[in-house]
Amino acid sequence: MRTVGVEEELLLVDPETGDPQARSSAVLAHAALDDPDQHVFEKELHNQMLEFATHPQSGMEELRAEILRCRKEAARHAGESGCTVAALATSPLPVSPAVGVGRRYQWMARQYGIATQEQLVLGCHVHVSVESDEEAVAVVDRIQPWLSVLSALSANSPFWQGKDTRYSSYRSRVWQRWPSAGPTEPFRSAERYHRRVADMVATGVILDEGMIYFDARLSRRYPTVEIRVADVCLHADTAVLVATLARGLVETAARQWRAGREPMGHSVSLLRLAAWRAARSGLTEELLHPATMRRLPAETVVRALLHHIGDALADNGDLDRAREACAEQLRRGNGAQVQRELMERTGSLRDVVTECVRHTQV
Repeated sequence: MRTVGVEEELLLVDPETGDPQARSSAVLAHAALDDPDQHVFEKELHNQMLEFATHPQSGMEELRAEILRCRKEAARHAGESGCTVAALATSPLPVSPAVGVGRRYQWMARQYGIATQEQLVLGCHVHVSVESDEEAVAVVDRIQPWLSVLSALSANSPFWQGKDTRYSSYRSRVWQRWPSAGPTEPFRSAERYHRRVADMVATGVILDEGMIYFDARLSRRYPTVEIRVADVCLHADTAVLVATLARGLVETAARQWRAGREPMGHSVSLLRLAAWRAARSGLTEELLHPATMRRLPAETVVRALLHHIGDALADNGDLDRAREACAEQLRRGNGAQVQRELMERTGSLRDVVTECVRHTQV
């Protein structure tokens, strides 16, 4: 069975006001004092962000437990630094992002100007194990059309600088400002994938391979495919659902490759439209069906994803759980819907943030 790991980026906020706090260095210092050998928490581009990575897991209950453990540990270390954490993919409240002082981050600030300043956005990256680079590239080629559905399920960024954006995942629209971000056409071999990456680095537009921000890419550090389209999810259960579906997609794509089935081969132009539609609508309106690229109700498209990966989910023992979790997500709504409902009920973005702090750890 393929293992799955999750990386989450959390927003550091004042526990009373909800204002973002640039205290990642202090939080990491407390984490290091607690465990000098810890490799769970890391700095990110902005000082208002904190990232953690789970260990690879085969069982989704174990993955859920670890996500919750890491979120609670992050909150504990943040509390020791006078702040707390919120699983929000953008800050609902106005913020002046503070770019980290590291050489890499300062290079990005000089190279990309205001686009770097605006990248206070927080995602959820899912790593699924693969057997080889050839299998990984075959998977990347075949999962592209389905990634917009993961984006819709995870959407958790309706507000930006104090305003409602009219998007469900505005984070994904901001993320597209990086020159290497977005969907890709089929590579068809590991050699072609690695040659493309080398050519992109050779342009000097990006600093190194770590700035290959494809929607799905081969990890530099692990034998995994890394799927990068999801917002950080308000609820841990949603992150587990995204990880479950991601593993199903990877396994289904690998089986298709071994059976000699070609990728659907949609153009990048259509994939970008599907991603935009998912970011705009989330689960409240229509999405583009990954096979036909035509509009259908979000619930219909989610069911199509479950059908597409049903055999792999069943073989992993995940089918019933995935069906129930998708039904619950459609009933309750994604993080964007929860945030908007909180705003409608309270009339206060500060209350939205402080209430989402509570949601982060349950």
